[in-house]
Amino acid sequence: MTTHDAGALVRRMQECFNTRQFDQADELFTPDFVSHPLGTTGFEAGKRVWRLLVTHFPDYRVVAQDVLVDHDRVAIRSSVEGIPAPDDGVRPMLIEVFRVEDGRLAEMWGLGQGLPREILR
Repeated sequence: MTTHDAGALVRRMQECFNTRQFDQADELFTPDFVSHPLGTTGFEAGKRVWRLLVTHFPDYRVVAQDVLVDHDRVAIRSSVEGIPAPDDGVRPMLIEVFRVEDGRLAEMWGLGQGLPREILR
């Protein structure tokens, strides 16, 4: 996989989220995909969180600001739109790091700021 392909893979994942084509994202993840923030294996938990987010915030979308690729890792910094501004004025943002394996997303770590955490519990 080239670095262009790895970056395009993560952008495609964001496109699936932003267009609400959650089931089409299945092909982007390995069967044993690990989400470290969720503590889960497989992409089903990720889709549940995606659906929960858009149920509470129908205009929620992520916009890639930076995409950095190094071998089998892709780091992406994204702004988050369509959610209420937090009281502390922190602009909503995500930073995620993905490990790519055989052209699919195999593992993810992530951090966020200014995000609505209460609905994810």
